[in-house]
Amino acid sequence: MAAAVERIVVQATPQDKQAIVAKARKLEIPISELMRRAAFAYEPAQTDAELAALADAARRAADRACQAIDDALDFIAESNRRIAAMEGGGGQDSTGRPAG
Repeated sequence: MAAAVERIVVQATPQDKQAIVAKARKLEIPISELMRRAAFAYEPAQTDAELAALADAARRAADRACQAIDDALDFIAESNRRIAAMEGGGGQDSTGRPAG
C-alpha cells in the first residue's frame, strides 16, 4: 500500500469532532485511518436506492389519500343532494348550504 501523503481537510462541528476522536481512540487507530475506512465503506448507491423506494411508496400513499378524499367529497355531495331532495328540493347555494 502506498504511503498516505495527501492531506484532506474535513470540517466538522465540535460535537462531531469529539465523537470522531473518541471512536478513533476506542478503535485504537489514527483519525485519518478511521476517516479513510469510513469513506471507502460508504455506499451512496444503496442509500439512494432506499430513498428512491421510500419516495415512491410515499407518492403512492399520497395518491391513494387524494383518491380517498375525492371519493369522500363525491359521497358527501351526493348525500347533500339526496338530503336536499328529501327536504323539498330547495337545493344548495354556492357554499353548499341549503338554499332558502
